[in-house]
Amino acid sequence: MDSSYLFRVALLDQLHSGQWQAGERLPTEREFSDQYQISRSTVRKVLADMKAQGLIAQTVGSGTYVTDQAVAAAPHKDKPAAAPEVTWHTSPAELMEARMALEPSIIEMVIGNATPADFEQMENCCLRAEAASSVEEFEVWDGMFHEVIARAAHNSFVARLFKLMNLARAEGEWGMLKKRSLTPERRLAYQSEHRQLFQAIKARDPVQAKALAIEHLAHVRKNLLNY
Repeated sequence: MDSSYLFRVALLDQLHSGQWQAGERLPTEREFSDQYQISRSTVRKVLADMKAQGLIAQTVGSGTYVTDQAVAAAPHKDKPAAAPEVTWHTSPAELMEARMALEPSIIEMVIGNATPADFEQMENCCLRAEAASSVEEFEVWDGMFHEVIARAAHNSFVARLFKLMNLARAEGEWGMLKKRSLTPERRLAYQSEHRQLFQAIKARDPVQAKALAIEHLAHVRKNLLNY
């Protein structure tokens, strides 16, 4: 489940970033399998989903190609799309304010709709963050934990909104602040807070989960922005 999800996210990001041009052939199933260390059946399933969305086309004996539709969805070099424009100009303070307002507010929706597969992904994010060997790797799984929680609401608008917030976290200013503020002690505290939040969500305790989400975000804000 996790390998399929991560490959899907990576492939969508590359398609929508304009990395490939319309008509350009993608790597083979074997190449994707080797690159992402996943089975060819997993690659095949994700590519089938991309094909169903009209983002790629497949020709027997020839390969897999990027469609005009995928390129049209990507930002134009001279005219960025609205969502990336918001991302590029969101300050850490604005992003933190949005997170404080939005993340606790979806907890009840998440608890009402989350599946065992969602809980498995949340726990995997905790495990990957705890095992991360660098700040950059930790930040990836830290962000993915919050995005997976949002995806567990099973609401496409919420999922897209949190995907945008996670993209904003990848921006340089947020990354520099996080790197400067993330001491070993703070990282351990974040990991513990994630575990507690995950357990409260899994126990379907909305009061406790919401309180933990607010407490965690306030802790992050204090460490990053000093207020």
